[in-house]
Amino acid sequence: MSSTWKNKISLNLFGESHGPAIGMTLDGLPAGEPIDLEELQAFLDRRAPGRFPWATSRRETDQPEFLSGILDGKTCGAPIAAIIRNENVCPADYADLRHIPRPGHADFTAEIKHGGFQARAGGGHFSGRLTAALCIAGGICLQILKRRGITIGAHIVTIGGTEGDTGGFGFTPDPDMLDPQKLESLTKMDIPLFNPSLRAGILEEIEKVKQAGDSLGGWISCIALGVPPGLGDPIFNGMENRISSLVFGIPAVKGVDFGSGFGFAMMRGSEAKDEFCMVDGAVRTSMNCNGGILGGITTGMPILFGTTIKPTPSIGQRQESINLQTGESVTLEIKGRHDPCIVPRAVPCIEAAAAIAILDALLDREGSPYATR
Repeated sequence: MSSTWKNKISLNLFGESHGPAIGMTLDGLPAGEPIDLEELQAFLDRRAPGRFPWATSRRETDQPEFLSGILDGKTCGAPIAAIIRNENVCPADYADLRHIPRPGHADFTAEIKHGGFQARAGGGHFSGRLTAALCIAGGICLQILKRRGITIGAHIVTIGGTEGDTGGFGFTPDPDMLDPQKLESLTKMDIPLFNPSLRAGILEEIEKVKQAGDSLGGWISCIALGVPPGLGDPIFNGMENRISSLVFGIPAVKGVDFGSGFGFAMMRGSEAKDEFCMVDGAVRTSMNCNGGILGGITTGMPILFGTTIKPTPSIGQRQESINLQTGESVTLEIKGRHDPCIVPRAVPCIEAAAAIAILDALLDREGSPYATR
């Protein structure tokens, strides 16, 4: 099923943007893993709508209700089921769009796929609202990974062509980016940047497009430290495959690359070589052009990947569309509450997706249903 991701871990997302609730089931986690619900809520708050002036005005508490799988603060071996109730719904905002697909949204393809029976308000099941449920699963996985010495953090490299964040990433990351404490410090920032001086310029650009009824996209870099070598499988179940398949479940994502990524197209082999060396008694590479993955299997180097986030397609400017009933052209003015820039709220979603994929591979290698305690 399209809303289920399954390897060692099985994840299912359900619900619609303006339905009663959204939620997730997460199966395959070891029993006995402590889950800090306050820490999880803090993680969800980073993605939640209505918290920041550059985000949608839709306000949701995004407090998960756990129905199963957690007992006395620990995983109990049963599937974890949780819901988030939608409290600030407004389906009337979309009443006039029943037969008019919004440009850049999945309205048209959903109509073709489901024959008009799909939930339409706010994009229904295709909405970015479902990433709140993804973050429940990812937030749990992040806690489990942290206890196993693995830290995952993401930061904004650029928004709408603004000056790029310090050091970039790929095979020459800034040393600060390889410090677990520095990575964790990003989670305290509303605009996660290694160079905080860029924040003012980014906010200025977002405010400009907001006043113009427009939107901005951006680029997010994610780093995973402490990932052991040997995770993943060749060909169709490699670490790039696992991470990408989850990251592309975030509706705004249009591109993912690892290490030097798309930059390989402009490089020579002599520039892109990951030569092997010994560091503190372990085999490492002198550079990290391949982002910590070779042949779909982790090398023990930091996992580095970038994600391209498209501009929010719901903008305040007029757009052209088609009335699917009459075939007539329509000038569309989209109403409702929308983000002028979704990039800051997408950062924890990227971290969540990476955490699920990495924990899945780690449990796959361990091959044990029991927690290490």
